[in-house]
Amino acid sequence: MTSSHIAVLRLHNQQIARSRFQQPHELLAWLGAAQGQDYSGALWALGLRLPGSTEAQIEQALLDRIIVRTWALRGTLHMVAADDLRWLLELLAPRVLAGAARRFQQLGLDEPTLARSNRLIADALSDGQPHSRTELFAWLDANGVSTQGQRGYYMLIRASWDGLIAQGVAVRNAPTFWALDGSLPAGKSRTRDEALAELAGRYFISHGPATLKDFVWWSGLTTGDARLGLEGVKAELAQETFDDQIYWFAADLAAPPDADGMIYLLPGFDEYLLGYRDRRGVLDPQFASRLAPGGNGVFYPTIVSKGQVVGAWKRTLMKSRVLVSAEPFTGLTPAEAEAFAIAAQRFGDYLGLPTTLV
Repeated sequence: MTSSHIAVLRLHNQQIARSRFQQPHELLAWLGAAQGQDYSGALWALGLRLPGSTEAQIEQALLDRIIVRTWALRGTLHMVAADDLRWLLELLAPRVLAGAARRFQQLGLDEPTLARSNRLIADALSDGQPHSRTELFAWLDANGVSTQGQRGYYMLIRASWDGLIAQGVAVRNAPTFWALDGSLPAGKSRTRDEALAELAGRYFISHGPATLKDFVWWSGLTTGDARLGLEGVKAELAQETFDDQIYWFAADLAAPPDADGMIYLLPGFDEYLLGYRDRRGVLDPQFASRLAPGGNGVFYPTIVSKGQVVGAWKRTLMKSRVLVSAEPFTGLTPAEAEAFAIAAQRFGDYLGLPTTLV
């Protein structure tokens, strides 16, 4: 196994270079979860892995509540299949909740206050309709629970971790929330050990080759729990050592395919980059600051060629078209420039808009 093999295998296993799925919930179940910090980017992360899909179709899956967006792994926003939400929250929420305890205390959000805010949020959403953050904050304030500063934000997070609410479609880039009532599938019940093994299996099969440290980073689990999960699924995995690290991947994985000549335009917070602690296999460290300038946690959309991140790209939405521009690290070859134009057109087709390169 070489560094280039690792990159190309990840492209295939993450369903970027190929896709065996047709529906967003099937894809998310395969991945385990997908980054969801940026709403439009999260939709495109699914769209690029579902050839022929459109943004409207991905949003419809949110409207139909077969996929959901919520604070999950590491306490950050992710997209997950609705069938998986309950067991993921049961497994992961206690740790992130404990980690946020000091922040809740700083905001004056004790357990009685949070219990009351949970009840009020549930009351506001009891009509079965999605409501905006602004509407929920106004309801809380009107009922004597202040949302000043970050209090309202953390009350929504707590209600999400408690399995009461999730995010639906965004309206003018503002999230809406709905109640996780009887309309959400119960999903398969799992013991803690079963849940650890299930999450580990999904990660290493869909994200592999990857290391235990990568899984710890992605899941937010302790190293001990992550290792327990890996132990529970080792029989389904193979391992190989590269650069003094053990990489795990599906045992039935075929020989590494050759890198194709395609260009892939990934959103800023894509699993292909953020799904790993060590990103050197797909991104030259000297260019890392070009994708996350300022260290503010914002990642630019990336151009991927032959498994390597070779630059950033931008989109500008107009009323009747989308403008797409490339910002390569060192320039694109003529073949890559042609492939970039094809990838940009695919993005425009996904949006239902003509594409103009600028």
